[in-house]
Amino acid sequence: MEIDDVLPEIKKGLEEKLEAMVRRDLYTKYKTAPTEEEREKARQEYLKKVGMHQSFRW
Repeated sequence: MEIDDVLPEIKKGLEEKLEAMVRRDLYTKYKTAPTEEEREKARQEYLKKVGMHQSFRW
């Protein structure tokens, strides 16, 4: 197996890992934000990042 054959799989895996890290960071900000305004902003960013449709949000 050549390295060129597995590069797309490696790239996809790394991109998924990066997205998971970004989502986790947004969730942590949401849970630890010092003010209600910052908490709501982080919550909205998190929901947008995970693909939650606007009509399903409260």
